[in-house]
Amino acid sequence: MKPNVLKFSFLATALAVAAVVPMQAADAVSAATNSPAVTNQVLLDDLVNEALEKNPELNFYRAEIAAARGGRKSAGAWANPEVSAEIGQKRVKDSSGALLGEGAAWAVSVNQTFEYPGRLSLRKAIANHDIQLAELGFSQFKLALAARVRTLGYNIFIAQEKLSASREVADRFQALTEVLVQRDSAGITPVLEMRIIEASTITLQRQASGATIAAQAALLELNQLRGQPPGAAVRVTGAQLNFCASPPLETLLDIARTNAFELRIRQAELEQQGFKVSLAKNERFSGVTVGPFISEEKAGERERTIGLGVSMPLPLWNRNTGNIETAKAREQQAQTSLLVTQREIERRVTGNALALQVKLDEMGKWRADSVHKFREAAELADRHYRLGAVPISTYVELQKQYLEAVEAVLDTKKESLEAAQALEQLTGATPLVSVTTKEDAK
Repeated sequence: MKPNVLKFSFLATALAVAAVVPMQAADAVSAATNSPAVTNQVLLDDLVNEALEKNPELNFYRAEIAAARGGRKSAGAWANPEVSAEIGQKRVKDSSGALLGEGAAWAVSVNQTFEYPGRLSLRKAIANHDIQLAELGFSQFKLALAARVRTLGYNIFIAQEKLSASREVADRFQALTEVLVQRDSAGITPVLEMRIIEASTITLQRQASGATIAAQAALLELNQLRGQPPGAAVRVTGAQLNFCASPPLETLLDIARTNAFELRIRQAELEQQGFKVSLAKNERFSGVTVGPFISEEKAGERERTIGLGVSMPLPLWNRNTGNIETAKAREQQAQTSLLVTQREIERRVTGNALALQVKLDEMGKWRADSVHKFREAAELADRHYRLGAVPISTYVELQKQYLEAVEAVLDTKKESLEAAQALEQLTGATPLVSVTTKEDAK
């Protein structure tokens, strides 16, 4: 009898230690999200605003826009006039070689090159499209950044909720070991029950560890996007997702064909390439250089010449054929890229719209207090198991179902958020999801 009691006590002690491990994992994330450096809890919208203000990559896109505007100034500028001067000595002799006169000779001219008509306008149009592309890229990045930060912040919130549920069940398992030690340890049943709870504790430990890793990974990326040190602590305030009804699929597709940033970028590139083809054709004809000149020679007599000079190359050997063919090939590539991107956008819009609708239908079938009811059932099973009124199978199953229900609800909301934000990025339509705190939701 004593060996069984000792063995049972040893198992109870080991189980108590194992039950503490998930709590320690939860404490690790709590330490990361409840550091003294964090004075206030953070809302998802606050994280988004901070990232849009401090993300270091934003400076790259701002510089890209500035560079494009600088290129526009260069494209619209005329070539500088060219000044040339000549000076020398002139001698005049007769047929016998006798010197008739000697003096200085000089010439000065100012030349301005005028581009072929339409060329300057084409260069300006190309430069304007560079600005448009840079601004579209900047807007697309800001929209994608906001969506990514919101997703990462919600991932941290999910990890917090999962760890809270894991800690709750771990506390029950730890308290339960004290009850099992006090029960009659005669027979094999108490030992088997301990084994069942021990196995459940190991599973719980793995779930807690996975949530801890997910929270840390999301926190590291979030800090990078916010322009903060990797170890900066963040705790996300309880967030409630409120989804709006999605427009019909055909409406979403029509909006995406007009508003999708990727399509607008491809369309701008195609238009720009069309201007480049026109510019290549225009460059078959060279510019004209025009300028006044004056020259003077003094060798016995003074001779002064004033006039207007005109020069231009003759397009005999180079008609810019190679550049024209290259520009046309690039234009064909741009057309193909636009078509492929349009089909890709349509596929992604359709896929995300269907996914969002399925998730919304799934959430529509939930009871508003389903998770709360599972929590109450788990607590009820815990109390009655201690009294011996509930079998071990029912007790463990209720604890598992409670954790699985919490994970299912949170994961479904996360997937719905990702699908809704993807549609917002693809269509540029009114936001399909809003985030509020629990107090706002009430």
